[in-house]
Amino acid sequence: MSVKIVIADDHPLIAEGIKNVIETNKKFNVVKIVSNGKEAISYVENNLVDLLLLDIDMPIINGIECAEKLITQDKDIKIAILSMHEDPFIVKKVMNLGVKSYMLKTISNNELLFAIEKIIAGENYFNADITKAILEKKESLFVSSKFDQKSPLLDELTKREKEIIKNISLGLTSQEIADKLFISFKTVDTHRTNIMRKLDVHNVVSLVRFAIKNGLS
Repeated sequence: MSVKIVIADDHPLIAEGIKNVIETNKKFNVVKIVSNGKEAISYVENNLVDLLLLDIDMPIINGIECAEKLITQDKDIKIAILSMHEDPFIVKKVMNLGVKSYMLKTISNNELLFAIEKIIAGENYFNADITKAILEKKESLFVSSKFDQKSPLLDELTKREKEIIKNISLGLTSQEIADKLFISFKTVDTHRTNIMRKLDVHNVVSLVRFAIKNGLS
């Protein structure tokens, strides 16, 4: 019986390249390629999938949010990150969510196939570059950060903005944050825009990294 795999990546050429590599192993079958986390969640909820390979930077729902939702739903599926991000703070975030395998897109074809074999067999897998990043940042990853130097930009944020950042880092969408805080979607969206401007960040991954480093996650 073939192993059913879904690839979530918003770059079609990259996704097709990954698919072609994976299917050189006749036991592996890429049953679906999706371009965002929302599509991945929808497909997994309605189809039998053995492994979901997630990019992190995707529109609508990113890879971190997607993993959080599926793990919370206790779906019987193995999830692995396949990303360009080797930032140990991001690795820590997904590990804390319960994702047990993380690989960089610089991984070789043979190692990717080997990694999938291991993951399907129930083992965790981190390719060498990720392991190195974790070891180099071990102290900041696994030791309390309460004595770490916080960013001066933290003082520029309002109490509500810090609350918004915390909820974003937990994987909540703007609508879920609005419902939780009893405010409108538009208000949350405005706060997100102001936060991005104040911190000079341009994507959710950078925002999550800021949250982790500054004790907001």
